[in-house]
Amino acid sequence: MSEELAKKITERVAQRMEREKMPFVVNVSNRHFHCTKETFEKLFGAGALPTNIRDLIQPGQYACRETVTLKGTKGEIKKVRLIAPFRSYDQIELSRTDCHTLGIDAPVRDSGNVKGSAPITLIGPAGEVKLPEGAIVQMRHIHFHPREAEKYGVKNMEYVKIRIGTPPRDGVYTVLCRVREDMKLECHLDTDEANALNVKNGDTSIIL
Repeated sequence: MSEELAKKITERVAQRMEREKMPFVVNVSNRHFHCTKETFEKLFGAGALPTNIRDLIQPGQYACRETVTLKGTKGEIKKVRLIAPFRSYDQIELSRTDCHTLGIDAPVRDSGNVKGSAPITLIGPAGEVKLPEGAIVQMRHIHFHPREAEKYGVKNMEYVKIRIGTPPRDGVYTVLCRVREDMKLECHLDTDEANALNVKNGDTSIIL
């Protein structure tokens, strides 16, 4: 074994030992939607504004009282909640099971990457909006502030492996690291991913 290779292995082992000392919270992201102000007013009426019912861990993000019905080619899902504030694009985040229920084939995408994604219809109390694209299966991910990313030794858009769940139903997932100044350390799994390993809101995980 070369000296350079031995050094890399030693550094990797040391990094893993440090990461094992720093578990982070995992939360389950149920189906929800983000939208533009224009789309919101079509769904809930001119001049309407979102109603904050609960602040989320990510700074500035909050769950709203407002919900819609999602309609696909095969079925509907009612009471899908808005996550605000408004965005510059419409995005509906689903699990693969949701896609089967609706009869749509949503691609696995990172947030904001909705071009060419699945069409879907949103039905609100004031009207409905037929979106030509916007439905995705959110890529599982970890949010990091830059200081947290430095602490864990990760970079924006890097993939890492995490161990999660309680033996014997634990497992390893590959997740995307998302690093921004307006983010806070938190891992998001969708309901299918969480159910597969019996993960609940507030559980913790480590990077391998």
